[in-house]
Amino acid sequence: MAQPDPEKLERLQAALAAYARGEGSSELFDRTREEALAPVRKRALGLLDQRARSRSELRERLVRAEFEPQVVEEVLDELERNRLINDAAFAHEWVRQRAKRRGKSSRALDRELVQKGVGRADRADALAQLSEEDEEHTAREVAEKKARQVKRVPADRSEYNKVLRRVVGAMARRGFPEGMALAIGREVLDARLEELQDS
Repeated sequence: MAQPDPEKLERLQAALAAYARGEGSSELFDRTREEALAPVRKRALGLLDQRARSRSELRERLVRAEFEPQVVEEVLDELERNRLINDAAFAHEWVRQRAKRRGKSSRALDRELVQKGVGRADRADALAQLSEEDEEHTAREVAEKKARQVKRVPADRSEYNKVLRRVVGAMARRGFPEGMALAIGREVLDARLEELQDS
């Protein structure tokens, strides 16, 4: 193992001591630069403490808080190097959580990630974790939840269609394709009506 350079160690110790005493810039520390970065870093870490964010989303929030864009970029680069922001990991977790907890389709999740400023490759990788079976299962869960709100058998075809539109609409709002939503909606609603007739 290489021995540390005593001269370099001495310079580093002197620089640290000067910085601690508040003697302004040294060859290793630029106090003015650090003073510009510190509040941006603090705000960024506060935002990340609330929840994970994409780089673009964090940039937008920091610039909106009236920090200098150049300083913001420097802090974002630093956070990325330290793996505190990572768009690929953010997108993967966003898809996993929102598909499961919010019943969102891959199409809706892709739109959300676009709004968060996540690039095409990271979006595609994140969405690849959802299979067609997962999509269908999620759509069915959304339809079943909506169908459980139906408390009586519709009196006629017109009323049935009205109830069906509500069930299908719940899936459509989460981005599921019309054909899938209609097929699953009919199946789930008919099962619910059968249940009501038997009770």
